[in-house]
Amino acid sequence: MGSGALQVLSAGRHRSTDRISGHPDDELWISAKELERATGWMLKPEGLCRGDVCTVLAPSDREGWVDGDTVCASGLWQSLGRPVLHDDARSVWVLGEAASERNSRLESLEAPDFTLPDITGKLHSLSDFRGKKVFLSTWASW
Repeated sequence: MGSGALQVLSAGRHRSTDRISGHPDDELWISAKELERATGWMLKPEGLCRGDVCTVLAPSDREGWVDGDTVCASGLWQSLGRPVLHDDARSVWVLGEAASERNSRLESLEAPDFTLPDITGKLHSLSDFRGKKVFLSTWASW
């Protein structure tokens, strides 16, 4: 049941915020305002909205992931079919994009920009290396 400062990375955005205490460490509970600042998605009565696009939340999703003006960003994200990754040791959470959004970018053959911390916590963006050769090495357990 942790609390304290953490980093949230989402769609090219980086936000330092505070975790809402009293919730499990494997869930990201933050204020609804911080969710909007970190992701661009706003919690409204009809669901999660970004600009004119809204994703309706089922009552069961809202009941499990919304508590007053705080939200379980990781739970909401996963309920929308979006990937979530966190490194508890470094207090970093990554809220990924939906596969449909990523697929449209693959057609351009240009890697989307992203920002990730190195082992010391310093943030690096792919866009910092535009025009240079970059080797990306990834790994997944599945």
